[in-house]
Amino acid sequence: MECKLAVSLMHDYLDDDLPELQQRELKEHLLSCPDCRAKFNELEQTDMLMFSLMHQNVVASDDLVSRIMDSLPQPKRERAFITWIKRHPALTAASIFLLVMLMSSVTFWKQDQQLVVRGSNLDQVIIQGNTVIVPSGKTIAGNLTVENGTTQVYGDVNGNVTVIDGSLYQASTAHISGQVKSIDQAVSWLWYKVTNMFSEVAYR
Repeated sequence: MECKLAVSLMHDYLDDDLPELQQRELKEHLLSCPDCRAKFNELEQTDMLMFSLMHQNVVASDDLVSRIMDSLPQPKRERAFITWIKRHPALTAASIFLLVMLMSSVTFWKQDQQLVVRGSNLDQVIIQGNTVIVPSGKTIAGNLTVENGTTQVYGDVNGNVTVIDGSLYQASTAHISGQVKSIDQAVSWLWYKVTNMFSEVAYR
């Protein structure tokens, strides 16, 4: 074994990372080479000194430990609502979803000012601008819904009359067999939309 290779293997030998075959070859070389043996002894002494320094027990005083602990930054206390959000992620996500849906629905409710008329027998209805008129002597067989307009009933409606964001005039000659509902609030409008949607799904 050459001296250059032997020196390169000394550190691995001292760290006990050298395979058994190379350990035997290094030992044979150290027995026959005084220079490498002297180098190995120096490395071994240095390694033992470093090991003793690294594993020497250093006992710190209680005062030093307290000062070190006091100098460390204190963890910030989380606010109560952040803690609650972390503990209830599913409920938080559902709440945010409902809030977004509510805000978008309210915005849509405010922006949607177009007259909308729904119901049966709409050919019996007269529309003048934003005014929907059920003339005297005419009959609507079913529900009548008017959004963003004025409703005037002089004839018969065999169902419910729902007025959304508008006004209703019912003449003395009028006959409405169902309920009369007037919806002027955004929340009521949203509730009407949700219940109406489920009703339509149920009857399909």
